[in-house]
Amino acid sequence: MPDKIHLENILFLDIETVPEKSAFDQLDDTTKELWAHKSQYQRKDAISAEEFYERAGIWAEFGKIVCISVGYFTFQKEVRSFRITTFHGEEIKLLQDFKNLLDEHFNHAKHVLCAHNGKEFDFPYIARRMIIHGISLPQKLDLFGKKPWEVPHIDTMELWKFGDYKHYTSLKLMAHVLGIPSPKEDIDGSMVRVVYYEQNNLNRIVNYCELDVLTTAQVYLRLRNQPLLTDIEVKKVANE
Repeated sequence: MPDKIHLENILFLDIETVPEKSAFDQLDDTTKELWAHKSQYQRKDAISAEEFYERAGIWAEFGKIVCISVGYFTFQKEVRSFRITTFHGEEIKLLQDFKNLLDEHFNHAKHVLCAHNGKEFDFPYIARRMIIHGISLPQKLDLFGKKPWEVPHIDTMELWKFGDYKHYTSLKLMAHVLGIPSPKEDIDGSMVRVVYYEQNNLNRIVNYCELDVLTTAQVYLRLRNQPLLTDIEVKKVANE
């Protein structure tokens, strides 16, 4: 376990994504064709490309990020706190704001990013969407030429695998088996598209995303055999 990393040098994060358009019929003909080809293996022949489009948010080429929540530890003498904030709104702006955070506050060799399943989803998704929008990658997401041990990323799901590369464990399951109190979530990942496009309720999505950041931090603490955060230690900070 990476217990030699100081907690204040870790930026915990989670993203929520949706299809780039609210409906399949809003895509141009080329994108429809590319989507049909991309999704063919997953949807098989029984489900049409149009019916399957509600899942487009899981691919950076056909989805977009609606919020990035981050959390980080601070210490005042012996007093520990965990601060959470969220970048949301127009995708290009939230990506630029997130890049600015990394460039200005998490840009040293000692700094690392942490997410659950981040190496296969969150980190590459953010990087791809930045490239699509013409945003230069911050150092912590630019992995070109880096050796595996030089990549500044921690993945709590990867830590739990212990070398078993076939093993997938959800954040919710890990939290349960590790005895971490379950946060009171009123949605899950499968509902994000509906909440965003049909209910127009971004605040619910932000709250869900922030809870996942907190849970990821709690899981990481358990993996290091350190005390869990208490409610009084968690602070939500408005992103201005």
